[in-house]
Amino acid sequence: MDDLPVLGTREQAEVLAKVRRYMPRTVFFDTKVPFGINRGDDAQLVSAIDSFGDDIAFVARADQMGRFEADAFHFPSKDLARKHKIVVSAWNDNFMHVAEYGPYSVTLGGRVYQSTAAALAGLRDAPRAGSIYPDYWVDPNSIQTIAAADLMAGKIEPTALSGKTVVVSASGQGSLVRYFGRGVVRPIAYDIAGAAALEKPIMWNITFIPLFGIVVCLVVFGHRAPSRLRKALYYGVAVMITLAQPAILRNAGIISDPSASLLFIITFSAIRGWQKRIRRVQHTSVSGLPNLLAMSSANLGIGSDVVVAVVARYEEILATLPRELHGECANQIARRLSVGSGAGQIYHGDGGHFAWCEEARPIDVQLNHLHGLRALFSAPLQIGTHTFDTNIHFGLDRNEGLDALTRINSALASANEALTNGRPVEVFEAHRLAEAPWELSLHARIDEGLRNGDIWLAFQPQWDYRTGRISGAEALIRWNHPTRGYIAPDAFILQAERAGRIDALTYWVLEEAITAAQAVNALGSRFQMSINLSGQMVDKPDLVENFREIVTRRGIDPGLLTIEITETSGMNNRSDAVRNMSRLRDLGFRLSIDDFGTGEASLAYLADLPSDELKIDRRFVSRLLSSDRDRAIITSTIGLAHALGQAVVAEGIEDEATFHLLAALGCDHAQGYYLSKPQPFDVMFRDYQARLMRHSRAV
Repeated sequence: MDDLPVLGTREQAEVLAKVRRYMPRTVFFDTKVPFGINRGDDAQLVSAIDSFGDDIAFVARADQMGRFEADAFHFPSKDLARKHKIVVSAWNDNFMHVAEYGPYSVTLGGRVYQSTAAALAGLRDAPRAGSIYPDYWVDPNSIQTIAAADLMAGKIEPTALSGKTVVVSASGQGSLVRYFGRGVVRPIAYDIAGAAALEKPIMWNITFIPLFGIVVCLVVFGHRAPSRLRKALYYGVAVMITLAQPAILRNAGIISDPSASLLFIITFSAIRGWQKRIRRVQHTSVSGLPNLLAMSSANLGIGSDVVVAVVARYEEILATLPRELHGECANQIARRLSVGSGAGQIYHGDGGHFAWCEEARPIDVQLNHLHGLRALFSAPLQIGTHTFDTNIHFGLDRNEGLDALTRINSALASANEALTNGRPVEVFEAHRLAEAPWELSLHARIDEGLRNGDIWLAFQPQWDYRTGRISGAEALIRWNHPTRGYIAPDAFILQAERAGRIDALTYWVLEEAITAAQAVNALGSRFQMSINLSGQMVDKPDLVENFREIVTRRGIDPGLLTIEITETSGMNNRSDAVRNMSRLRDLGFRLSIDDFGTGEASLAYLADLPSDELKIDRRFVSRLLSSDRDRAIITSTIGLAHALGQAVVAEGIEDEATFHLLAALGCDHAQGYYLSKPQPFDVMFRDYQARLMRHSRAV
């Protein structure tokens, strides 16, 4: 009977007494008993159990599959069980958490307990070797159940329990478990399925090996089959055998474990799916040609050069063509390259790049060959009704023995350089190989440097001649790489601009500089913080809003921040740059023209840009004492700046005489090694704090 709720001992006694009247053959009591709460009710339950004599047994069930320790079982109270038999229910499960087999008996604390399945099958108590395998042909829904409420109300037939084995089970007894092919069931279903298996004439475990061998053979034959239909046939049979054969054999008492076969099929399917995906990724969707990723996976062979051709204005050609002709355009170019180079396979990359391998020749022969190949494109391309003149450039890698990806990247970089410089061929020299991986991975290395503190800010103080004190500092980015050591800012900032990381670096510098400025200004005296702005950023549409958001969020007066713009930075859109600078100045930021006097259009730049400050380049300052011409230039620059209402900062001051002469010439601010080298913030902060204390004592 089933669906017995966890009742008190009195109610359980009444249920057992009712079951007793129907004269069952054997009763298995599979429920938790709240024994010890009420002595009178407990005595009534003991009496009801004793009334069955030897025809009742308690079921001690493990709390989860695969556990056989004593503390995993829920045994009845000794005062309740006393002389009555106790059987245990415990099963081993597979990787899908489906019961696979269980023991005939379990030894706990030196005592041997028969399994519930063996007891249900009527086997003797003597321990037996081997395992019990559930008969999954037993449908859990076919197990006859009677609700306790119907029993107590007398709603069942008089012969419903007579002479039968009855399991009195609570609805909450044991957690639900997975049953092969049937979903989740109550754990008693496994015990009944195990008992049904024991009633078969044979129970023979042939292990997983025969089925696994058959499945492996079918998969291998399917993998080698010449047609998709045959492949599908072999794979389908392998899946059906894995799912159906164990169940069919189990009905005959033969146990065949499908777990290994099923795991093999899942693994093989995952690998094949990944391989198909890789093949799709390695072919361009439009041209059908394998891409550079496919080439990097190929064996380039010994004695071969890697060549990359780049077609100038390729994106403009595609923009002119209808989309359906993009593939034809790429294939026409690839056919010309294949004919001219003799390469059997041309690989197609983004942006008009085409790559292949060919036999290594002496360098002069190879260069002549590529010049001749270039002549093939003197004839225009005819794509549909469109005609295009083509200009092609080549990158050549001859560094045999390196991995394919490095060689392709080398040739790719050379091709782009040839296109940029207008040269027909560019050879990737061996000495550049050491720097190529660094430049190609600069994006990730900068992010890593920012995370671990290898990239940091140094601060170089600026002296105010008028007040006779340090009144500001310039924030200068530094990089101490763990393996390459100190990296000069000019070296990595240029690479950061090329790699598209200069925006992230600039905003990081701004955030760090604001933190420093807030700390120093908290000491009382006004302290101006200067940061550098790349020419690649000054004309960007989102620049002003990003700066506005940062200073608003950080709660700092923009007037405490000076933005230094280098006039020779090569901005792309001068009008947008001037507009952005004007808006930043309207927000309160101070603007400074850095390295003034070194560009080609200094006066025009000064006229266009609404600046507050000029910085005289160190090249003029370093020759101030020795060159009359440089002294005249500096004097004129100071006069011009003051006439325009701008302050002047001289940088690169390295000696006392230069420092005092600049003061005599009317310079407003000084910066250089004479005053201080760029310092970490904590060093600069301590020095500045000490200067303030000395100044206050002097006053």
